[in-house]
Order: sequence, then C-alpha cells, then structure tokens
Amino acid sequence: MPTPATPQSMPLAPAAYHWQPVSDQVRATALWAFIKKLRLNPEAGYPAFWHWSVQNKEAFWDAVYDECGIIGDKGTAIFTPGTDFKEARFFTDTKINFAENLLRRRDDAVGMVFRGEDKVERQLTFAQIYDQVSQLRQFLQAQGITAGDRVAGYLPNMPETVIAMLATASLGAIWSSASPDFGVQGVLDRFGQIEPKVMLAVDGYWYNGKQIDCREKVAEVVGKLPSLRQLIVVEYLGLDLAALKSRGAVTYTEALALHAATDIVFPRFDFNAPLYIMFSSGTTGIPKCIVHGQGGTLIQHLKEHRLQADIRPDDRVFYFTTCGWMMWNWLVTALASEATLLLYDGSPFYPDGHVLFDYAEQQGCTLFGTSAKYIDALRAGGIDLRAQSRDLSKVRLLTSTGSPLSAEGFDYIGTQLLPGVPVASISGGTDIVSCFVLGNPLSPVHRGEIQGAGLGMDVDICDDDGKPMSAGKGELVCKTPFPCMPVSFWNDPAGEKYNAAYFTRFPGIWCHGDWCEWTPNGGLIIHGRSDATLNPGGVRIGTAEIYRIVEQLPEIKESIAVGQDWEGDVRVVLFVVLQSGATLDDALIARLRRNIREMASPRHVPAKVIAVADIPRTKSGKITELAVREMIHGRPVKNVEALANPEALDLYKDLAELRS
Repeated sequence: MPTPATPQSMPLAPAAYHWQPVSDQVRATALWAFIKKLRLNPEAGYPAFWHWSVQNKEAFWDAVYDECGIIGDKGTAIFTPGTDFKEARFFTDTKINFAENLLRRRDDAVGMVFRGEDKVERQLTFAQIYDQVSQLRQFLQAQGITAGDRVAGYLPNMPETVIAMLATASLGAIWSSASPDFGVQGVLDRFGQIEPKVMLAVDGYWYNGKQIDCREKVAEVVGKLPSLRQLIVVEYLGLDLAALKSRGAVTYTEALALHAATDIVFPRFDFNAPLYIMFSSGTTGIPKCIVHGQGGTLIQHLKEHRLQADIRPDDRVFYFTTCGWMMWNWLVTALASEATLLLYDGSPFYPDGHVLFDYAEQQGCTLFGTSAKYIDALRAGGIDLRAQSRDLSKVRLLTSTGSPLSAEGFDYIGTQLLPGVPVASISGGTDIVSCFVLGNPLSPVHRGEIQGAGLGMDVDICDDDGKPMSAGKGELVCKTPFPCMPVSFWNDPAGEKYNAAYFTRFPGIWCHGDWCEWTPNGGLIIHGRSDATLNPGGVRIGTAEIYRIVEQLPEIKESIAVGQDWEGDVRVVLFVVLQSGATLDDALIARLRRNIREMASPRHVPAKVIAVADIPRTKSGKITELAVREMIHGRPVKNVEALANPEALDLYKDLAELRS
C-alpha cells in the first residue's frame, strides 16, 4: 500500500465529498483502543498499522481472536505456513462453534427486526432467536442431520433464514442458500451439486407490492433433488400448502412445535471445519461450490465489523441484500458483536424511493449498507433527504459495495443523503465471504476511493508480469495467506478447481480478478472485473448459466455474453448467432429474456440482445469473451494471434446499439 499524500496536497472542488475524522471520535473507536493495547502508536495512522498487521501475521490474528472475545478452545498454533499459499492454515488446534458465538446474547432486547415491504413487520428478541434455534436444531437432529451434512435455504432475507443457518451451524452441518427469485434451473445448478438432506423454502414473497407465488418452483426443485429427506416451508404469504404437504413437507411453525426450547450444548469443531457453501459462477460449466470455514469466516467478519466498521453492542445494522449474495452472510455475523439485525425483503423502491430510509429512521439504524447501483438509482431519481424532516442522526457509517461507487456517488451521499457521514466503499466477494479492501474509522475518506486494504490482508496491485505497481491499473492480488481463504471447493479432491480459480495467473499469489489502481492518497479505485465474469450490480454471474438456457432455443445457433460498463455499473450484453432463416425480432428477444429470468434469475437477463454473424474463438475452439469485451469498449485486444478467426472481432466494433 503506497504512503498517502497529505490531505493538503489534494485540493477538492467546492461540491466534492470529503470526510475527515474528528479526533475525539477517532479516540473512541475500538480500533484506536486495539492499537494501544498492542503497545503501538495509533497516532501513526491506519497505513502504519496495516503494514504492521501483514508483517506480523501471527501476532495480529492472535490479538484479533482475543480482542473480539471469540468463544472456543483457542489452542496455541495460530499460523502454520504450509508448503504454499493455499496450504497455509490458521488456528489449527482451535475448536469453536460458529453459532455459539452468534448466540452469545440471550436477553429480551430486540435482536432482529424484519420488514417485508409495507406488508409485514415483526421483531424477535435475542432470547427468542436462541429458543427458535434450539427448537429447529432439535428438529434437524431428528431428521438425522449431523456434522458435514448440507442444509439448503431457498428463502428471502427474513428471520427464519438466519435461525435456520444458526441451527445448521450449531450441529456442524453446512448451510447454503439461494434467493427465491432464482429459477428452478439456477437452484438445481447449485443445490444439485451439494445434495442437501433438508431444504427450507418459502411459499412466496412480496416484491413491488405484488405477491410472488413460489409453490410450483419449490415443488419442481424438490422433485429433482433426490438427496432431500425433508422440506420445511416458511409460511410468509399464508398460501395453501396442500400440494407440498402431500410430498411430506412440514411448515416451519410445525417443525418448531415438535420440540421445546432448551439450553443448547454446542459441540466445538475445528477452526477450518466447513460452515457455508457459496456459489461463484464462471464462463464454463455449472457454478463452483466454494466451502468456507467456521473460524475463518467468524474472525474475519468480527475484525471487519468491530475494528473496520466500529460496530458495537446494541448497534442496529442494516444491509440491503438477498440470500443469494455474500453480504447476507456478512450481515448476520453482526449478532456476534451483540448488534441488532435490521432485515428487509422486497423492492427498495416500493412504495417509493424513501422506503429504506424510512426504515432506517424508525429503527435507529447505525450502519446503513447498500449497493453502488442503488445509490446511482437514487441519484437518478432526484431523492434528496435534506428536504425531509427525518432524523437519521444515529447513522454513523454508510457502506457501499457490489460495484465501484463513483466520485459523483460520493458527492451525492455527502450533499443529499447523509451529509457528514463517512462512506466506506468496500470490495471482496463470495470467494472470501468478506472484503479485501474497505473502510476504517481512522483515515479520511476521499471521493471516488476505497480507503485501503483490510487489516491482515496483504493486498497489492500487480502488472501483467506479477510485479507490484505503485501507479497505474493492474490486478488486485493478495500476496500472503489469510484466515478466510476457502477451505476447499466442493467435489474438488485434488484442489484443481481451487488452484485454477486464484493461483494460475501468478503462482503463489492470490489473483482476485479485479482491475484497480492505487491513488495518491493511499486508497484504491476498482475499475471492474479483469476476467470475463459478469458483475452487474456487483452480483457475479457466470456466462455458462446464460449459454445453457439461450442455446436451447431452436433459433439460436450459439451465443456470447459480456459485461458493458454503463452508467457507473455493468450491464449484460448478449450476442447471438442465429440459425439459417431465423430472425431476431421482438418476440424472440422477449422469449429469450423470459426463459433466462425463469430458469436462472432476473440478474442474468441481458440488457441488450444483438445478432452477429460470427463469434471470435481461440485456435482450440473456445469463445473469447475477454476479446469481445475489450472490443465493445474500444480497447486493444491482447493475444490476437491466438484467435482462429480474428476478423470476427470487427463485428463488435463501435456498435450503435451499445450507445444507448
């Protein structure tokens, strides 16, 4: 991380966003106290402490474990280097239970608030959360669920989802989830690989004021998951469940009623025992199943919550997310900091663009988390909170992720949304279920910039030869191991998929696939993905999932999908080669989009569908998404000599359809 310039060397335009920490506030943060506890000098600033944290890896993570009060049997083996990066391990003789750490609080204060658009609102105390976890845990045990088994959730962001995850984790079983807007094939591509024994699903949900019935989708998924022993249905809309019950389903309420709440005896597992399976789609094949460990997830989230975001007991933490995005996993760990979760499910613009801020005000939100795409939509809609008499004074931090937050987005937040509140643009992903780069309470925030690398994360930017760069755009890398590395990929016994995902570009260094640069302030700007993975709204989408659906249409011979930078985000553009005699008319485009929406998810639907005569491919026959992406952005294409038909690139140059 370069040494930042002094703030005085970076003159700001009059309307530009800039946040400068106040001395008294800085000294009251957990991070300031933590640095002093280590007998280091917090006055030296965040960059100095970051350097110490990556150079003294064992001492740093040992201290984080103690500072965050992790419940478990710690042991003494804090860091074991291993033969290479991915073989390194942390806390190899430590025993913990993830759920025990999140259920440490058991009183009558409110632990979760849930709002489903303007239709539903309810609260659970910490004690009620504990009791429901106890009851559902016993039900899962009665179904034979033990350590290592998989439990899946096809659910919205609601309390039952959090409780089901905690009950699963308490047994040492593995939790995996997808949001209910996923189509049947999208769910089967994920859950079909991991073979869950129990699945929780919802009867339906609210979106944009409408009821979305999920019963038929759920029935179809159940019929195609032979591993499934039990379906539990959460009655969100109160629909008739006779058809699902005929298949042996029980409701969530019925499952709880079978067992009285009792004290939970938490077995403790290896620090690296599996906790979550998450899914990261690529350009070939079905989604990759990434296994994350109990301890690595816990200690990384606690570090980010308590030290980087300054989350405290009784804080109220909100993140607009679904259960198909890793930010849900990040959010729920806030229970381990004894904070209250503010859960929301539905459209963020129903009944209007103020709904999330109404919720934040009413519930005394202290951390407001959202996506850069949402901020841009508010800005485009002219939402100005200053014109309203609302009290958002309890919000101490706004976090933004999903895609890079533009400089104009920072300005908009600082002038029309939450003046005086620091903005933490954060970035990491499903691969690490956390962040590589994010905010901190000690440093200034400069418009358009991420403040810096996360503590303990040896982040750098490298050129094409793997050499560190102090200026210019390059690949985001992490040079040394960290606790929240994936434990493994599912069904990858030799580690080939794992190695290919992160370590083939630069052997021995984690290459994340983000294109970014350092700033003179010591911050970072991320410019998007450096690989061919699509990233609209920050949700990673694999092109292979689109191709399997599109190429089932008899009119389509083949296709190629790429991401186009558009209005501060990325939109999906699909190019299709038609069969002889076929025409790409409105009816075919509508059918194509409908199939993608229903079989994959709304996020997979292309913004533009364009017919082309040919698709560039390598001499080995592989289509070249990166080359097409570079062409539509007017950038030079590398390794043209590797293409079998380089003349096809001209078909993608300066297209009028992509200017609007």
